[in-house]
Amino acid sequence: MRHTLPLAPQFYVTAPQPCPYLEGRMERKLFTALQGDGAQRLNDKLSKQGFRRSQNVLYRPSCSDCAACLSARIDVSKFAPTKSQRRTLRRNAGLERRATSPWATEEQYALFRTYLESRHAAGGMADMDAFEFAAMVEETPIRTRVVEYIDTATGDLVAVCLTDMLDDGASMVYSFFDPARASDSLGTHVILDHVDIARESGLPHVYLGYWVPGSDKMGYKAGFSGLEIYVGGAWEEMRDPDDYSAQAHPLSNDPIAEQVADIALPDGMPLRPSRG
Repeated sequence: MRHTLPLAPQFYVTAPQPCPYLEGRMERKLFTALQGDGAQRLNDKLSKQGFRRSQNVLYRPSCSDCAACLSARIDVSKFAPTKSQRRTLRRNAGLERRATSPWATEEQYALFRTYLESRHAAGGMADMDAFEFAAMVEETPIRTRVVEYIDTATGDLVAVCLTDMLDDGASMVYSFFDPARASDSLGTHVILDHVDIARESGLPHVYLGYWVPGSDKMGYKAGFSGLEIYVGGAWEEMRDPDDYSAQAHPLSNDPIAEQVADIALPDGMPLRPSRG
């Protein structure tokens, strides 16, 4: 007899730890397990409310004294490439996109290590070994693709993106690329190509993860037209990036119980009480 895991998600809060984006801040995450037959529906629904996926977990920032992290997505219908972005597309015209099932390879891992050592040597993923990398790619209960970019002249793998296919968009979970080709702006190219993926799939959005005002690491996301950010429980078209502050008074953040109570779940899916 087949048994499925409970459909009712339960939410938890992580212990505070140093923020990777803003120096001197502490971060805390609200999260729930992504499991059971309703995993795809839950991921679709919560992604629209600022959550992101990491393997079998959905999370969003829930810091006690800061609300700087804002989920960002591109409205494909309003996107138009800048002159610089059009040059990026021309520079990378020799790349071939290959979308595959979520299966990790040695070639992907070698590129991933090269990328980390060049760009994020002190980051949280710096010590990730091949088995942990495989888990990041392969442990997904939803519709996920590995999108590879191959240099057709050399056959080299130059960029990879782990991408979730939602009911309203393509969600870029994690991407990495060859740092030796910095002048090719491969990171920008991957985002631009995901706009094409969304259009080809008839999907209205490309989810980019979090944009953090005041963080140089995340500043590039504000350079894409049609950008929307999730603020105060709703998506809005991004205004001037300087209008958004990285500051938030502690009392402006709702208690965890209220945050959980305000989460909309898929129809027919009950909510279990949150736990700290």
